Amino acid sequence: MIQIILFNLFLVLNLLNLGANCQQNYSGSQSQRCDIDNHESVTGPSPAILYTCNGQKRFCQSYLIFKTQPFFDSIRTISKLTLASPEELARLNNVEKTKSFPLNKEVIVPVNCSCGADQYYYQANATVILNENDTYSTIANDVFQGLSACTSLVRANSHEEHALQGGMELKVPLRCACPTRNQTRNGTKYLLTYPISSGDDIEKIGERFNVTLKNLLFANGISEHNPTIFFKTTILIPLSTQPLSSQTTVHNKSYDDHKTPFSSFPSKETKSKKKFYAIFGITAGCSLLVLCVVIVAAVWVYKSKRSSSSSPKGLLLLPTRTTTMSPEDLRVEIASFERGLQRFGIEEIRKATENFSSENQIVGSIYHGVFGKGHITLAVKKTKRDVSREVNILKKLNHFNLIKLEGICKNREFSYLVFEYMENGSLREWLSKNDQEKDWSWNTRIQIALDIAHGLNYLHSFTKPAYVHKNIKSSNILLNRDKRAKIANFGLAGPATDQVNIPSRRSSSHSDFPRTTTAHVVGTRGYVAPEYLANGISTPKIDVYAFGVVVLELLSGKNAVIGKENGRQVLLSKTIVEIMEGDDEANKLDMFIDHGLKEDHRYVEFAIRVAKLSVACLNPEPETRPTMGDVISTLTKIQADLHKN
Repeated sequence: MIQIILFNLFLVLNLLNLGANCQQNYSGSQSQRCDIDNHESVTGPSPAILYTCNGQKRFCQSYLIFKTQPFFDSIRTISKLTLASPEELARLNNVEKTKSFPLNKEVIVPVNCSCGADQYYYQANATVILNENDTYSTIANDVFQGLSACTSLVRANSHEEHALQGGMELKVPLRCACPTRNQTRNGTKYLLTYPISSGDDIEKIGERFNVTLKNLLFANGISEHNPTIFFKTTILIPLSTQPLSSQTTVHNKSYDDHKTPFSSFPSKETKSKKKFYAIFGITAGCSLLVLCVVIVAAVWVYKSKRSSSSSPKGLLLLPTRTTTMSPEDLRVEIASFERGLQRFGIEEIRKATENFSSENQIVGSIYHGVFGKGHITLAVKKTKRDVSREVNILKKLNHFNLIKLEGICKNREFSYLVFEYMENGSLREWLSKNDQEKDWSWNTRIQIALDIAHGLNYLHSFTKPAYVHKNIKSSNILLNRDKRAKIANFGLAGPATDQVNIPSRRSSSHSDFPRTTTAHVVGTRGYVAPEYLANGISTPKIDVYAFGVVVLELLSGKNAVIGKENGRQVLLSKTIVEIMEGDDEANKLDMFIDHGLKEDHRYVEFAIRVAKLSVACLNPEPETRPTMGDVISTLTKIQADLHKN
């Protein structure tokens, strides 16, 4: 009896030792199931959900391999799906930003990997818009190819499976991890999440990425004596350098529902049989694929002709994910999906807001209320102005970092806009809190800046026509319960004016600008770009300018207007620009840094980098300001460096 107990204890100690030293445990087929209804039923970390937070760092740069599929087969569409920087995607895969890939092509996707709010699991954040008949399982296993586990999708979203509807946005936690202390000591700098395809050979995967079989098995807790892996699950590949585009490949086999396990060390006899069936299968599959493409193309042309005659001018419908689109239509496909809005009754709104009671008041004419049987908290904005323009724009926008309009109500002279509820209020309110209530961390503030940048990048580059918000300021940036930022208040938003029509300040004095349109210029003092104030022409660059001011607010905690001097307002932006263009910038800038940010000994370095980015956005020449894509690349690098020792 004692011998048995000692033997079992020996096994337990060995298992604990394995968990402490190897990177992660391979999930097997568990990650494909949806056994857990919510996070309350989880008693501890499980590989069926995500990779556990056992790395040396809580945040790191990580990478995924995504295999292209219909609709997600270009830099633009993949970056939108994974929320990755299109510039970084293009660089890593050694292609132009306009590039489209062949189907089943492996694409390297850079992600910011960090421990989630529960501190159990690493994850990278993404979102997806559902099609009709989508389920948690199809999103995890088909759209994301196992890069997200079904169970983690259920945990991240409050919707029951039967309540999923087309047009609904889901949060998608992607599987990623940071190296352990042992791996870092052995030269591992990055971990690449690789989704298993049918017929994959783990030994050849290691050879492709220049990783020894021993290190590859050890990184995933896989035994060499039983190397069973499953289709549409993931393994981690430890890398000493960033992955290279030359290490990726195009898979010959189409996506299927194969879920049976297979050994990653097939015998020669098995390989020869597979080769015969592969040739036969590919031949038949190609013939079928050609036939399907012809049919789909014919149907698409027919529907396009019908929609062009019946749809309003400028409105295009979003194709389903099973339609292959031409590169020139990418921008339209991504942005043109128009969501149906719920029609609320006035009595329903009154009941939810307790008849617009002061206890339900958020600020001004905005209230929160609990709606429906699901007891969902939403925000209600009451107004007398014409909201048709704002509603028509918001119906066509679908992005995590843009406020979501859930529905509308019209009653007599009032209109009621019903939005998703943002628990932490506006960024301006948050920055105005006292020291005890405010989260001072650099990471939080850089993430907020990135969220705003992603939202603006979507407006400027992924909609047709390109939209300009025209009213970016800290009071129009809202924060949810996780302090993730969303752009709100689209009352002034509209299509961009052609950039080439903007007079250059190099060739014209300020007095030479047309002044007939300035009466129509609206905005808030301290945020308005000089060319918009001068001539009223709106381009995406006026949003870039206002973003530069918001970045300075995040850095300093101060308002856009910081006081008065000799009866004139002193602007935060002008003050910081003068500091950065003068001498002794570090010491002078130090006086403006929010003192809570000074807890990091590298705060001067990060403050200067953030200030330089802001100054670039505040350049008086609009054509020399960066694009929001450029801004995202810069902020992503700063965020990654924040977590380096």
